[in-house]
Amino acid sequence: MTKVVQSLHNFVSTKTNKMATRTFIGKNNPELYKAMADLDKAVHAAGIDKWHHELIKISASHFNGCAYCVDKHTQDALSLDIPVRKIILIPVWHEATDHFTAEEQLILQLTKAVTFIHEHGIADELYDECLRVFGEDYTAKLIAAATVINTWNRVGVSFKLQPKF
Repeated sequence: MTKVVQSLHNFVSTKTNKMATRTFIGKNNPELYKAMADLDKAVHAAGIDKWHHELIKISASHFNGCAYCVDKHTQDALSLDIPVRKIILIPVWHEATDHFTAEEQLILQLTKAVTFIHEHGIADELYDECLRVFGEDYTAKLIAAATVINTWNRVGVSFKLQPKF
């Protein structure tokens, strides 16, 4: 593990380990956990690009303050050989656009719109640009991926899930 990644882990650990965890949904309601896990598997099986999927997961998890999911999906992105510096820049991508492709920037915009759906929905201009760039099928998959990770983030934060080291 690189020094940068270790530093990030240490930071997350010191900020989150003060919270007591709660009984996780899967312990008392395994059927609910399985249904959520199956939905996540279905999104993955639908053919979404692995990096696009992790990009969505990391971005939404930062917005929602889910340390467990940020940690897990950062590790998953690292296993795809995504550069550490790129992963670190996800929360501030709009200040580092040279490091993200136009497609990645569009995915990050869509992820934010889905995560904060209660504020303005998905703007027609953003949706139309997604259709133009990705097509209807892939746009639907991106929205599904963002929806699923937002659900997992709410579970993670509600149950105070902690990163494991």
